[in-house]
Amino acid sequence: MEASHNKNNSDKCHGSGLAGRMSAVIRKYGMLKNGETVVVGLSGGPDSVCLLHLLHRLRDDLRLDLHAVYVNHNLRPDEVPAEIAFCEERCMLLDLPLIVKSINVREHAAAQKMNLHEAARELRYHAFEEAAVAVKADRIALAHNADDQAETFFMRLLRGAGPKGLSGIPAVRGRIIRPLIDVERREIGRFLDEGHISYVTDSSNLKPEYFRNRVRQQLMPAVKQLNPDAVAAMLHTMEILREEERYFDIIVTKTLMRMISRKTVDRIELFMSPMESMDVVILRRVLRRAIDGTHGLRGIGLVHIDDIIRLIRDGDSGDRLYLPHGIRVIKEYALLVMTAEPLSRLSACELQPPADLPLREAGVVLRATFEDAVGDSGDGKSSVVLDAGKMVFPLTVRGRADGDCFYPLGFGKRRKLQDFFVDEKVPRDERDRVPIVLSGEDIVWIAGYRGDERFRVSEGTKKFLRLGIVKGNF
Repeated sequence: MEASHNKNNSDKCHGSGLAGRMSAVIRKYGMLKNGETVVVGLSGGPDSVCLLHLLHRLRDDLRLDLHAVYVNHNLRPDEVPAEIAFCEERCMLLDLPLIVKSINVREHAAAQKMNLHEAARELRYHAFEEAAVAVKADRIALAHNADDQAETFFMRLLRGAGPKGLSGIPAVRGRIIRPLIDVERREIGRFLDEGHISYVTDSSNLKPEYFRNRVRQQLMPAVKQLNPDAVAAMLHTMEILREEERYFDIIVTKTLMRMISRKTVDRIELFMSPMESMDVVILRRVLRRAIDGTHGLRGIGLVHIDDIIRLIRDGDSGDRLYLPHGIRVIKEYALLVMTAEPLSRLSACELQPPADLPLREAGVVLRATFEDAVGDSGDGKSSVVLDAGKMVFPLTVRGRADGDCFYPLGFGKRRKLQDFFVDEKVPRDERDRVPIVLSGEDIVWIAGYRGDERFRVSEGTKKFLRLGIVKGNF
């Protein structure tokens, strides 16, 4: 692990080939401008140490202001002190400041229900951003390399990613840059060996329980045995995918602009008519873009996209999908609705006829009037006429409750409300918003669906109650 300072100084005399390669990458992607301040992620591992040394070589030519940042994940307490000491010594040798940031990965993973790798990545990037803000940095340089790209390709392929996911880690994203993204790990190792530059090894990178480590240790050696230049070949393929993605992005942007009816942070409504005849290649990308741009819908994966397409092509109006994280996709007559909005439930309130009772949770107005004669008896769904003389006023209106039963008008037999909803194919996410009208403890009307046989109008009825439901405009 340790190397003497005079040997480390020999870095000034070697490695010009790799420095030139990295400079070409920087120019290719427009990563750096003269005079910029750059935060460099430094873990002490070989990739980040290589990146720091190569950027240090460019410092004078580009007039860069470099700041190294070490992020303590608080996952390896036995190793971290030595790593920090190593990074401090490395930065002292190169005359660079070091910022140490501490994050609590386990706590964040538990709170957000994420695995440790996902939580670590999220907090690590946040720590880099904080450091960049503190020193007013223009760029954040990270040491992802070509082998990382190849590993990411296989990880996403095995998880079922589409072309965008398979195009790999972006060389530039916002102020994050990856100057080693086209450099293979073997080149980095050769640079460090020739310069006698020491580094440390993170023990977590050796643990087989992590998916990336298994890909790195088991799959990649087999791939390279089949083709020693596999990484370079994969980089070429990923570059083609990125170019095609840029082309498709233009088409998708223009298409989606014409399709959005309404959008909030947790809901998006798209016009159905263009999607029904759209080529599946474009439709899949349009849906992906719409979902990625709606915060509450980001739990929808590629497998769900195909389910949504089947709903669009084969589903009937009113059909829906129930996806993870409380996401629902509803095919309406003219719209496709994708929403993660929390399901609302009707709270209990009184109804004293004659009255119009707005029910905002259900999006309807309940209308109740007394009549002296039957007249139009209603269809039983949008309106119904019942025997007011059998009721106790005021009536109660609420959402469904456990154990609710009633006697469906025209059938007479007692039925569980739950079974009635299932038979009527009332969507699960709408059942708690269906207004239930009661007289005392007895159900009078399932608004929008069926009255109760016990309140049927008869020859002896003297006072009639008309109940109706209309869509509200709130």
